Amino acid sequence: MSAPYPKRHQEASHSNFIRQIIEADLMAGKYARRRWNGKPGSALSVETAPPDRAKIRTRFPPEPNGYLHYGHAKSICLNFGLARDYGGACHLRFDDTNPAKEETEYVDSIRDAVKWLGFSWDDPGGNRNEYYASDYFEYLYQFAEELLRRGHAYVDSLSAEQMRALRGTLTEPGKKSPYRERPLEENLKLLREMRLGKFTDGEHVLRAKIDMASPNINLRDPAMYRIRHASHHRTGDHWCIYPTYDWAHGVSDALENITHSLCTLEFEDHRPLYEWFNERLAEDWTGYDGVKRPGLLQRPLPQQIEFARLNLSYVVLSKRKLVQLVEGKHVEGWDDPRMPTLIGARRRGFTPEGFRLFAERIGVAKADSWIDFSILEDCMREHLNEVAPRRIAVLDPVKLVIENYPEGKEEECEAPNHPQKPELGRRKLPLSRELWIEREDFSENPPKGYFRLFPGNKVRLRYGYVVECTGCDKDADGRVTAVRCKYDPETKSGTAGAETVKVKGNIHWLSAKHSHPAEVRLYDRLFKVPHPGAGDSELVPDLNPDSKKVITAQLEAALEDAKPEEQFQFERHGYFVADRLDSRPGAPKFNRAVTLRDSWGKSAIP
Repeated sequence: MSAPYPKRHQEASHSNFIRQIIEADLMAGKYARRRWNGKPGSALSVETAPPDRAKIRTRFPPEPNGYLHYGHAKSICLNFGLARDYGGACHLRFDDTNPAKEETEYVDSIRDAVKWLGFSWDDPGGNRNEYYASDYFEYLYQFAEELLRRGHAYVDSLSAEQMRALRGTLTEPGKKSPYRERPLEENLKLLREMRLGKFTDGEHVLRAKIDMASPNINLRDPAMYRIRHASHHRTGDHWCIYPTYDWAHGVSDALENITHSLCTLEFEDHRPLYEWFNERLAEDWTGYDGVKRPGLLQRPLPQQIEFARLNLSYVVLSKRKLVQLVEGKHVEGWDDPRMPTLIGARRRGFTPEGFRLFAERIGVAKADSWIDFSILEDCMREHLNEVAPRRIAVLDPVKLVIENYPEGKEEECEAPNHPQKPELGRRKLPLSRELWIEREDFSENPPKGYFRLFPGNKVRLRYGYVVECTGCDKDADGRVTAVRCKYDPETKSGTAGAETVKVKGNIHWLSAKHSHPAEVRLYDRLFKVPHPGAGDSELVPDLNPDSKKVITAQLEAALEDAKPEEQFQFERHGYFVADRLDSRPGAPKFNRAVTLRDSWGKSAIP
């Protein structure tokens, strides 16, 4: 008997606990009777709808009040990946319940980030599952009135300070509001007047009536609606009361037929409230008039499952701290390649495939832990090594003059576009009398084990000839301005005599006549310590002063035509991308995505 799901998922040990829950639910047919008519709705709206073709439904619910970061990439890969793997759908739902902080700019950037990571929110039935919490404002309001009728909510007129004072502590129960037993008619009247804008901000609040003595403070009559006279980016001035996250979140999941609502661990204490709201709305109810009314939400209800958020060394993922970096001008904006935002990562040259590999490699855990930043860098290297064509760049150039090479002569050497992929072909590298080499490839007084150029030593010009260093030229300050050598014309790479002279050193080079200068940005980690801003300490002292260096390098002629976002391995140096914003036709500017090797070493994360 074949395995019901792909073997590679059964072997993904870190994420097994979520996959095991989903697979058990599917085996038991838990969600097989769900109905779906192509759009979210109440139980009544799907009463005659066909069975849901999506075996599971997950959702990625970002707030449209900022740019997504590395932690969101983990959640995107998890939610969209599970839906893909189990024949389901993942919804993109914008949690736009706070009108004061939300903008269309962020909606667009979130859409772009999800697409860039390689995911779609279309489902097996052809529905484009892009939704907004604001889509459900009318549902939420009508449901709130229903909870009032059922005795599960009330309008409170205490101030925020008074409510806080009565809420209690972790060791002491809360106290009931004097408005908790308001008559139904008065509650309904006040709620409707709140909706009509007859009160000022904070004058009243709608609260759920649960248990003021609950050990879980989230169940001590939490707020459902607050008065807020603010324009919303989608609904304009239509509403002046807005639902809280806890009220809107679970109901939105239920309306959308979500089966598995995956949240990070900070929402674990909110799960009883999530379930309480949905259970109250899904249960049948017989009113004081003796009429039995059916539940408002379709069963089975979504289940919330918590997993550990991403904690990455050398990075901050707190929105507050990221804002501090931008507003303090410690970075050049949200898309600065050193920022842990997805727009910054894309500009730096990180790849969607690298993020997906990273998400798979670290898995999903139940408990918080630290992931070293080098793991993310290794995933980027692994993918870029596979796909990036090779090119030559001399980052700190100094002239190499081949004294016995004829003036005016030029010839071509050949280099592979990718050493592991011969099918990608080879390219021509022109060679002439004057070349550029890396300044570090010459030393007058070399240390032990130095196999590159020094007077009397021989090296191979990669893809070219063996040369012997004869000396150097210096300026008045003693700085080397040119290195001099002689070449052996019988040792050209690819010819019969190439191996007649054995050398230990191999250096890269470019013809001075045929290369071109270009701006190259050498990016490194933004912070110099594993846990920047630990506790409430300042971020600024932890910034890495060498996180960005701008140089003028000499580049291989083929790089002059690089298009924005084209990626290359600069041999010996790392992986680079043509900047997607600053590059111009014939004048690309390159960003270093990651070095060839981990230059930081394995950091011990306590």
